[in-house]
Amino acid sequence: MKKTILTLLCIIGCLAAAVAQKDTVTVISYNIRYNNPDDGDNIWDNRKANSVTMVNMEKPDFLCVQEAYFVQLEYLLQNLPQYGYIGVGRDDGKQGGEHMAILYDKVRFEVVEHGDFWLSATPDVCSRGWDAACHRIVTWGYFRDKKTGKHVYCFNTHLDHVGEVARRESVKLITQRIKEIVKDKKAPIFLTGDFNSDINSDIFDPLKKVMKQARKDAPVTDNKGTFNGWGSAPNNIVIDHIFYKNAKPMIFKTLNENKYGRNLISDHYPIKGVFGI
Repeated sequence: MKKTILTLLCIIGCLAAAVAQKDTVTVISYNIRYNNPDDGDNIWDNRKANSVTMVNMEKPDFLCVQEAYFVQLEYLLQNLPQYGYIGVGRDDGKQGGEHMAILYDKVRFEVVEHGDFWLSATPDVCSRGWDAACHRIVTWGYFRDKKTGKHVYCFNTHLDHVGEVARRESVKLITQRIKEIVKDKKAPIFLTGDFNSDINSDIFDPLKKVMKQARKDAPVTDNKGTFNGWGSAPNNIVIDHIFYKNAKPMIFKTLNENKYGRNLISDHYPIKGVFGI
């Protein structure tokens, strides 16, 4: 027990020091649930203010959202003026359909480079891949910390919920594209998303060769489910993940507490990682 307490105190002390030196990056992956008018009491209008509350309380440097329609992004940006965003709609490469947008703290970070690619055999044009039911996309950015000059890469995606071949081929493509896109080999890299797959699935084998799992490696972590199905799902469905490279995971947390003014702010819980860089 004493050893455990000392370990926790050490972690807290290191985290406090790192935060004071701005040597941490906080990343949240959040399937926001698309603006579905058939969601009854869970419609976006009833929970959008709570999503803003979550961001203001958790203060991520990068908020990586999935399923966001442009109208939802507009609301977030209007009510979170400290954030900018990158990303396009998956259905037309503009504003059509769901976005896998990355909102970033524009007070701290600036965008150096960014892009998008589709999860298909023709990733550089708007296209549907393999046996996928929907267009699927990856948004990525290369960011610079304005004060320290440090750089960070962030990738965000949402794998198909139907196509097994699509999920497998998508992970292969993401892994390859990360290798191609990342020129700064020492910069921290984060990959977030709703992968519609348990972490033990062998589809992740190519990715695990180049990136690590925040939930597994953080000294302070949990094993809670990430999909709640508006309260109908068991608390063991873990399909939202944060992968990392060139960083030190310090805290991983599933944000399933009722502290944002509403019990469920989406049908997925946001997940949060704090990393030393």
